[in-house]
Amino acid sequence: MGRPNAGKSTLLNRLVGVKLAIVSDKPQTTRNRILGVKTYPDAQVVFVDTPGIHRPLHRMNVRMVDAALDTIREVDLIGLVVDASESAGRGQQFLLESVEEATVPVFLILNKIDLIRKPRLLPMIDEFSRKGHFAEIVPVSAASGDNVDRLERAIIDRLPEGEPLYPADYLTDQPERFLAAEIVREKLLQSTREEIPFSTAVLVDRFEEPEGGKGILKLYCTIVVERDSQKPIVIGRGGDRIKQIGSAARADLERFFKTRVFLDLRVRVKSEWREDDRVLTDLGL
Repeated sequence: MGRPNAGKSTLLNRLVGVKLAIVSDKPQTTRNRILGVKTYPDAQVVFVDTPGIHRPLHRMNVRMVDAALDTIREVDLIGLVVDASESAGRGQQFLLESVEEATVPVFLILNKIDLIRKPRLLPMIDEFSRKGHFAEIVPVSAASGDNVDRLERAIIDRLPEGEPLYPADYLTDQPERFLAAEIVREKLLQSTREEIPFSTAVLVDRFEEPEGGKGILKLYCTIVVERDSQKPIVIGRGGDRIKQIGSAARADLERFFKTRVFLDLRVRVKSEWREDDRVLTDLGL
């Protein structure tokens, strides 16, 4: 868990070795709690990526933050991911306070160390060691993989002994429809700016798998926006932006599902959908 844009999803993908969580330079990219399982020769770790801890302005954000905080009571170890290149603020203080009463080991994971000068690292570790009682403080770069192997070993050493919870080839609890919608949303985030990324969602209307596992996977998705003025922005002049989003998403979908993909994208206006419990439930929030 951590603040928005701390690199939690990049770290999850690095740890499990597969891209399960979408990433972008936009805060609050992760909206759902995502579980990723990795089986080692001597252990099985169930990693849980949570939405970023932030001040919620909509019902959607309240559900996101609640999902992150509720996770504290359900796990054997907490990894608090902090962006080492970012200055400390009130949000970081709230994050540290949120785990003060935790009854399980808390790791402080200083991410993005590739973005800071080496002499800054030791004083930063010393400063955080005085701010909280951490079982481990591990500097890493989720982007480059630097020191992630040390983090993995430290996690395994702290986990309780027991039987594996999942089969050795199990990867995630998220259904394929969710993963497909997230891939489309990632390309939407990469193609738009300002308020658009925060006020859009992707719903999978139809997910038609090829018969016998061969053929074309057909996906029909709706991009939901909040205002009429946002619809032409997503579509673009002459449909160029939505074609760009669809082309980039289809390439990733074909790599992920290992089959040819037909992707149909439509845009629909749903006023104040971030306050609509039914829409939020449909999105798995």
